[in-house]
Amino acid sequence: QVQLVESGGGLVQAGGPLRLSCAASGRTPSPFTMAWFRQAPGREREFVATISWSGNSDHYADSVKGRFTISRDNAKNTVYLQMNSLKPEDTAVYYCALTEVVHTLVVVTSLYDYWGQGTQVTVSS
Repeated sequence: QVQLVESGGGLVQAGGPLRLSCAASGRTPSPFTMAWFRQAPGREREFVATISWSGNSDHYADSVKGRFTISRDNAKNTVYLQMNSLKPEDTAVYYCALTEVVHTLVVVTSLYDYWGQGTQVTVSS
């Protein structure tokens, strides 16, 4: 089994930064693609960002493009999400996810095999 553990969530004022981390452990496949999703109350889980195994390719939702940066450290089996210029509408539970699909970047939840428990991000106005 693969375990994903997120950290770094919290309360931040609008305009501020926050950095999320997600560490993978257990029987992790190699290679694998990782991503961040988020879910606000009463809304469906939505794609935020994804990064390839090599780290050379990434893709972002339009709503976060230019403000969020995804990165990874394969030596630590960890993916990061640097969030800058946060807005109240970024408030959500953020989940990291892992998929063995590596030939392309994927943005749909159904193609991700493993999920973390989520970390709350709250942006106050």
